[in-house]
Amino acid sequence: MFVLDTLLHRLKRGRETMAYPNGPAPVLPDRHGGALRVEAAKCPDGCGECVSVCPTEAIAPLVRKGITLDLGRCLFCAECVTACPHGAITQTGDYRMAVRRREDLILGEPGKEEVRLAAALDEKLRKLFGRSLRLRQVCAGGDGAAEADLNVLGTIGWDLSRFGIQFVASPRHADGLVVTGPVSANMELALKKTYDAIPEPKIVIAVGACAISGGPFANNREVKNGVESILPVDLFIPGWPPHPLTILDGLLRLLGRLEEKPGKRSAALLGDPKR
Repeated sequence: MFVLDTLLHRLKRGRETMAYPNGPAPVLPDRHGGALRVEAAKCPDGCGECVSVCPTEAIAPLVRKGITLDLGRCLFCAECVTACPHGAITQTGDYRMAVRRREDLILGEPGKEEVRLAAALDEKLRKLFGRSLRLRQVCAGGDGAAEADLNVLGTIGWDLSRFGIQFVASPRHADGLVVTGPVSANMELALKKTYDAIPEPKIVIAVGACAISGGPFANNREVKNGVESILPVDLFIPGWPPHPLTILDGLLRLLGRLEEKPGKRSAALLGDPKR
């Protein structure tokens, strides 16, 4: 009887897994401002108001007028958005932020007002992986936030495994490594050994500001300022922590499972930030 009641309950609830990416993306919470945009033309005098309020020194003045903003160090606290008197830094509401190159997270130079989204792995690697990924996750001194959002992807609403992406217990069964945390001195050797145990070819994915740059712990003598200081990184997913949708978007882009439609990105940036 209990089994029958359970089955009836599930039938009444209907489908739980979201339709994305074949349907609309889930609505982000109001407090999630999404990716930042930097418009150098709106920063004519280099007042430095945004520089002084940034807790991680992610914003730096240019030699000439203007600023650069490093999304790899950004905590997305939005203090700079509030402080800027010219509106040069704005929240876009866009969850898409993953990039293949570290320098693509640095905004502010002419033509770099927003992130350049990640391109897919080359065709040879995609064929080897079979459009799927087995990943070994290592918490290298993280605070549990990015790790929690990775766990969310395994729940019934997100169902990461439907894309052929799974987390595995052994690095010997993995195609790549997912790293969270700033890489503490005590975790450096363990991280290197895990990487060495993964068969070639292999990829490395840095998830969150801590794994990309050290985040709020950067330049502490006990951390390595992110995974790139000791391992090559193939995908950078910014955020503190990144939203599960940002992580999923980055993974699907890496596998070539998402195609950007003409005008879609600009429409997303100009649309409702809560979409």
